Amino acid sequence: MIQIADKAIDIQACIDAAQSDRAGAVDVFIGTVRNHNKQKEVVRLIFETYDSMAIKKMQELADQACEKWEIEKVVMVHRKGVLEIGDVAVVIAVSTPHRKASFEACQWLIDTLKQVVPIWKREVYQDGEEWLEAHP
Repeated sequence: MIQIADKAIDIQACIDAAQSDRAGAVDVFIGTVRNHNKQKEVVRLIFETYDSMAIKKMQELADQACEKWEIEKVVMVHRKGVLEIGDVAVVIAVSTPHRKASFEACQWLIDTLKQVVPIWKREVYQDGEEWLEAHP
């Protein structure tokens, strides 16, 4: 399950989609909107995407992860649009036979997603806004 969502992400649906009878581990990363960054108070985030390219790149990452680790299933869902404080921005779930691979694959997926997938983040503050790099 690889998606760009314009509505709230159903975390349980992501976990359910990652489940496998062959997996002894499901690792889940849930990225949420926090109320501060760079010593500024964040009011909201706005994510913009090039949907078809983002989905293509996310699938490529899932495929690469499956080559590196013994993965049963990969779920990657990222929100776009306006997100308020506390909203879920991204969910990645990875199922593997053993926990170590699950942890490693999930971390690699979120770190690499932020580097290569065409999703842009704009932080809105009380006194302005700023486009941010994926990795500050």
